[in-house]
Amino acid sequence: MKVLVTGSAGYVGSTLVPLLLDNGHSVRGLDILAHGGKSQLGFWSHPKFEFLRGDVREAEAIRRAVAGVDAVVHLAAIVGDPACARQPDVAKAVNLEASLRLLEASQKAGCSRFTFASTCSNYGRMKDPTQYVTEESELSPISLYAETKVTVEKTLLDPAKTQGLCATALRFSTVHGVAPRMRFDLTVNEFTMKMIREKKLVVFGEQFWRPYIHVRDAARALALVLEQPESKVRNAVFNVGCTDQNYQKQQIVELIRPHVPDARIEYVKKDEDPRDYRVSFEKIRGELGFEITRTVRDGIGEIAQLVRDGLLSDYENPEYRN
Repeated sequence: MKVLVTGSAGYVGSTLVPLLLDNGHSVRGLDILAHGGKSQLGFWSHPKFEFLRGDVREAEAIRRAVAGVDAVVHLAAIVGDPACARQPDVAKAVNLEASLRLLEASQKAGCSRFTFASTCSNYGRMKDPTQYVTEESELSPISLYAETKVTVEKTLLDPAKTQGLCATALRFSTVHGVAPRMRFDLTVNEFTMKMIREKKLVVFGEQFWRPYIHVRDAARALALVLEQPESKVRNAVFNVGCTDQNYQKQQIVELIRPHVPDARIEYVKKDEDPRDYRVSFEKIRGELGFEITRTVRDGIGEIAQLVRDGLLSDYENPEYRN
């Protein structure tokens, strides 16, 4: 297929594009390059890759991007609660309004598939801490980031609104691991980097749960959906991760500690966190056969070696944060 990947220079996008190329697809990347474009150098000269620099909020950029493609993988977004809180108007324009316009443009252009990167943050806070939430659980978005994702999902999962387009929403776990475009504002990556470099870490709300997934497995899940029969993924939603990769923040620290046994950890108690959820990933495993290949422990090892070997030196650079 010819696949449009929005956010092709991003954390997941720069990992996904070479995977799609290796799988024989042609890829068109669309990115505004807000954090630079060095992450695309590894596949820039690939004969089946083309790049459009553009903003998903601009109608002409969208029109050019969807022309002649078979499938759209929509990753471009203001990602995460803090980033959306800092610029709420931009977040709404990019994550919500532009996403819906891209969907409409994809339909008009005759695209057959549309895969949307959503988030497990949509679950908010689980009502029963002894249970795992599933795709059928009530959504309780308590951040602007999650609110925008839930709103787009409602359109994607409504056959009357997708009108024959094979639309799929993937609710991703918190991503970790090394990628061409690094991020150090995500829990596993940030904790590992700070414990090694600073030998100390302040952790807020260590008891609350999140699921985690390696960036390469996140990319594999997106590629897998493109390969499925449309009947399996049309107007469908899947949590993306592995059930045994749900962790509390304190547990993440303990997984990192063998790399930095002398690090000082300060836990700051929070009696309540609006986001606290353990997620089941049995649906994507059972229906699509998806299995992870790398664990949180693996991701920690990668980041630890990256930091210790001095591959990067400017860890506080805004380029590594959303």
